[in-house]
Amino acid sequence: MGEQNHSPGKDLQPWTRKEAPGKRSWHSHAYALGAISNFVSTFLTFPIYKVMFRQQIHAVAVSEAVRQLWHEGPQYFYRGIYPPLLSKTLQGTLLFGTYDSMLFCLSPVGPHSLGHRWAAGLMSGVVEAVALSPFERVQNVLQDGRKQVRFPSTFSILKEFHSYGLWGRLSQGYYRGFWPVLLRNSLGSALYFSFKDPIQNSLAEQGLPHWVPALVSGSVNGTITCLVLYPLIVLVANMQSHIGWQSMPSLWASVQDVWDTRGRKVFLIYRGGSLVILRSSVTWGLTTAIHDFLQRRYHSRKELKD
Repeated sequence: MGEQNHSPGKDLQPWTRKEAPGKRSWHSHAYALGAISNFVSTFLTFPIYKVMFRQQIHAVAVSEAVRQLWHEGPQYFYRGIYPPLLSKTLQGTLLFGTYDSMLFCLSPVGPHSLGHRWAAGLMSGVVEAVALSPFERVQNVLQDGRKQVRFPSTFSILKEFHSYGLWGRLSQGYYRGFWPVLLRNSLGSALYFSFKDPIQNSLAEQGLPHWVPALVSGSVNGTITCLVLYPLIVLVANMQSHIGWQSMPSLWASVQDVWDTRGRKVFLIYRGGSLVILRSSVTWGLTTAIHDFLQRRYHSRKELKD
């Protein structure tokens, strides 16, 4: 796959930065590789996400969340999978592609400092939040078991949103909970991209198999980032599962409601945190490893052609 032609730990980041100064490149492969890696990892880890979402909504234990899904039957187990598959594929496209493009704008020939990676990651998270909030909104309504009768399909949710009027479709419909989403995505992307390459390069210098540094780097980053931002994840899930513009609570009222329903205790806010650790570790570990593998193959083929 070409990895034997590179010294470990020194070639992971500069691969897409070998153009001559002043020569602009679209780096379209970064968008494609991000889409593929996110699609595969999302499909493999969707069952974990479904259980985790039930915990966030109902504040129940893992066993109770599994019991709910088992009681509903297999026909509902993958209910809601299409929005996350589509959104996560688009997320990978935007996240990795926008990050690569922004990093090129900030530092065309490298080296890329922590500030460059942070800024590029932050901007990629902003783009991701703006583009994908509607998908997450629909997905969260679909996965709330309390709304299966009233909203049996995606179309029924879209019909509800379109009854709100133009501004209501955005503020109370598709972009409900947007500000927590924006904060979560921008900070999460900045943290991920800031430390992904340093951790991966450091591990690669230890002579480990090439897939191990990427897997560990993605797992560590995903775990830490989601634990730090978990209160925002819970807030978004609760805000976006709410339907009915007449009684839609404000952002502050939603924060208060989550805090009160969790007994004003931090450890209850983090109920479901064990699954967040598992899913984030697996998802971002797989995503990073798959992306690194595809990137290596791409550049190996490119070098052979050149």
